Amino acid sequence: MRAIGYRDTGTIDRPDALVEFDRPDPVPTGRELLVEVKAVSVNRVDVKVRGGMVLRQDGERVIGWDASGIVRGVGPDVSLFRIGDAVAYAGEIGRSGTNAERHLVDERLVGPKPASLDWAEAAALPLTSVTAWEMLFDRLDVNRPVVGAAPAILIIGGAGGVGSIAIQLARQLTDLTVIATASRPETRAWAETMGAHHVFDHARPLPPQVEALGIGAPAFVFSTTHSDRHRLAIAELIAPEGRFGLIDDPEVFDIVPFKAKSVSIHWELMFTRSLPPAADMGRQGQILGEIARMVDDGRIRSTLTERLSPIGVATLAHAHRKVDRGTMRGKIALEGWA
Repeated sequence: MRAIGYRDTGTIDRPDALVEFDRPDPVPTGRELLVEVKAVSVNRVDVKVRGGMVLRQDGERVIGWDASGIVRGVGPDVSLFRIGDAVAYAGEIGRSGTNAERHLVDERLVGPKPASLDWAEAAALPLTSVTAWEMLFDRLDVNRPVVGAAPAILIIGGAGGVGSIAIQLARQLTDLTVIATASRPETRAWAETMGAHHVFDHARPLPPQVEALGIGAPAFVFSTTHSDRHRLAIAELIAPEGRFGLIDDPEVFDIVPFKAKSVSIHWELMFTRSLPPAADMGRQGQILGEIARMVDDGRIRSTLTERLSPIGVATLAHAHRKVDRGTMRGKIALEGWA
């Protein structure tokens, strides 16, 4: 089978930054599914791993952490899916990635493909949906009020992949006022389309923009990008005893400014439940099942904004360049094999 990844970590501008491998078809064991990959999407984690910024690993490695496809084989202990099922998932960062014609994944991390979406639309959802869900409901616990705070959440980077789905989930599953940030006309419009009540420009000071709403200090802040840049502004605008969560990777993040307000700091990494496998790793499959139901009920939508075809070295390199620039609106997905 064909698979795409790298031999040496580094920048995407090298001619061999991504290469195609010929590998034998994998064989499922235990609770593994063998999935025929129909579409994949590209996330920041792809860029970071390929570039050697996290989990540096030189040598031949297949990357990719989002896929939709059809189950073509099952391990002897599989009980949740059958051959022929259409599925979507993000997989595990410690294993061979989804940029392959066939891919092995633990069934507990897998959800059904939303019936109302095509392959590319479905592939755009898993990693960002699980990340946003876990941050909102497992880390920030947004349905538990902060006494004296405005029932509101500020989502920094509201037009990106995670921000796009976080806005939708907060609107559909909470009573919070949803404030998002975006700095360009097209990203502001996108955040509004996702359902944000208010959209601020994160290129301008945030505290006065929040104060101008007249609702008080928000209970929750969810930062998806440039958390170090916005750190002091967040400490100023968040409510006392508020809860602040972040998902990016600042080299240094000084939390001392949050002490005076007793703000709790929460990190989210959606791979935590699978690396090493946590006792509740099956929760991610359940989350994806709920996401699929919400999509098919018309409550949330795919955040796909660009699709490429086929899945190949050139198209994946193009997607990596776009994600690497950090100006994405929604998600980019690739479908089909040449």
